[in-house]
Amino acid sequence: MTTADLIVLDATVYTADPARPFAAAFAVAAGRLLTVGSEAEALAHRGPDTMLRRLGGAFVMPGLVDVHNHHALAGKTELYELSFAATATLPQILDAVEDYAVRLPADGWVLGGSWGSGLMDALSTDSARERLDAASGGRPVMLSDDSRHNRWVNSRALELAGITAASTPDAGGVIMRDPVSGAPSGVLLEAAGMPVEEALARTHTLTAEQHRRCSQRGIEILASHGVTAFQDAAASLPILQSLKSLDDAGELNAWVVSSLTVNDQIFGYDPVGEELLARGEEFRSEHHRPDFVKIFLDGVPPARTGAFLEPFLPDDEHGAHFCGTTTMAPEELLGWLRSTAERGLSAKIHCTGDASARLVLDTVEQLRAEGYTDTRYQIAHGQFVAESDLARFAELGVAADISPFIWFPGVIPDAIASVLPAERAAQMQPNRSLIDTGALVAGGSDWPVSESPNAWEGIQGLVTRADPHGVFPGTLWAEQAITLEEAIAAFTINAATAMGLGAETGSLATGKSADFVLLDRNPFDSPIDTLIQARARETWFAGRLVFAQKTLLTGGPQALHPLLYTC
Repeated sequence: MTTADLIVLDATVYTADPARPFAAAFAVAAGRLLTVGSEAEALAHRGPDTMLRRLGGAFVMPGLVDVHNHHALAGKTELYELSFAATATLPQILDAVEDYAVRLPADGWVLGGSWGSGLMDALSTDSARERLDAASGGRPVMLSDDSRHNRWVNSRALELAGITAASTPDAGGVIMRDPVSGAPSGVLLEAAGMPVEEALARTHTLTAEQHRRCSQRGIEILASHGVTAFQDAAASLPILQSLKSLDDAGELNAWVVSSLTVNDQIFGYDPVGEELLARGEEFRSEHHRPDFVKIFLDGVPPARTGAFLEPFLPDDEHGAHFCGTTTMAPEELLGWLRSTAERGLSAKIHCTGDASARLVLDTVEQLRAEGYTDTRYQIAHGQFVAESDLARFAELGVAADISPFIWFPGVIPDAIASVLPAERAAQMQPNRSLIDTGALVAGGSDWPVSESPNAWEGIQGLVTRADPHGVFPGTLWAEQAITLEEAIAAFTINAATAMGLGAETGSLATGKSADFVLLDRNPFDSPIDTLIQARARETWFAGRLVFAQKTLLTGGPQALHPLLYTC
């Protein structure tokens, strides 16, 4: 019988395995779970050098799994950019820019975010741009919105990008103009921001070591929230290189599935598409799997770039019958999904409108009929799905990547409600209906679109459909609430399964990676409106401790937890 390196006893172990949801103990060897069950079963693997851990009934669960984030972008934001809350007012944003800019050289860029989508009209004026000019002291500024799809830039950034009153943006982009002067206001939607990204790249690039540090810092933050596996939702070449470098050095403390970016209207990545896909396998390693592609099929509703079956509310620019458009025609999407399936790549497709979601379902239906039965497909965000399409997720084996955290009232739902009829805006994120029709529903944070990758914020919101922070009143389509067990599954075994890691992680079962979290409470015994306060006391990945609360680290190596290790 294999001897354990570690045996955990006297714990409340939630396995996320419906066949045996709770256990009392488990044993670990070489980073894998030898057994999960009773104390007798675990102690059968005890040897002379086995470390025993007695937890006094503390709650242990699988490492959390985030099916949709941008870990390196989040790491870059923390390390190298200005950050402010999406609820910040215009004066607060300008104050933050002014405080940040004075620390930069005269030609340094002010980069960061994120401003709330509801500010779009207020920012789309000459006067707002001029105030941004003053706050930055003439330095170029580029600030992302809460969706990370749109930008607000100042006059110097427009100048460096060559954007003038005569400029016409690339397809899929909109230059917002001052309603009186007609001049570019500095608000650039989707692809209209690419010239600014190109101008930035000419003068401001990160080194390979800085990119590596961005990924490493993002993963450190995820570990502090108990996340031991995630899918990067739109990977670039530097991100792939960083992940491979970290894993080769034994420093990649999570399972990572990368989504190779096919088309890019928001990040300014180079290369994308075929050139990037051709290199994906170079970066495969023990814990990094470049198994997906990422396709942006539409934009975001507040910018009227989502693709819907029925029109947006009327406005002067689009009229009364505008439904938005997809970034690809049906035949182009089919071509990409067929060619990537042929080379064994699955796909995550960004869809915020019900028309784009239907196009994906129609395309996958054709591919399934052609024999592509094993390829994984995810519809990312799933904010709006036509009722007649709900059952098709399960029928076609398409996972619902339900992110970001907008299944409760907040800044983004308020912005969406300003562009869609009230009865439609009030019916977003049909999570209950998707589960009831048999769909695989996987949880993602979309961090840094969300301000934190704290899965408990998402879990609480899924159950209550109310703002976990208590800032925004009411509920959002309360009939779509799901149970606590279902919400935890979304952020553990469901997310792992959706990204192809179900055999490795997502639940505590014999043979799986020893990825687990020691939580500061039992969520099943806690008031549901306090789950956002849950904290990881310790996070373990592949049998090694990768995060511990600082208060638990005083007193030497035996003080990782007040309940000591014994041999």
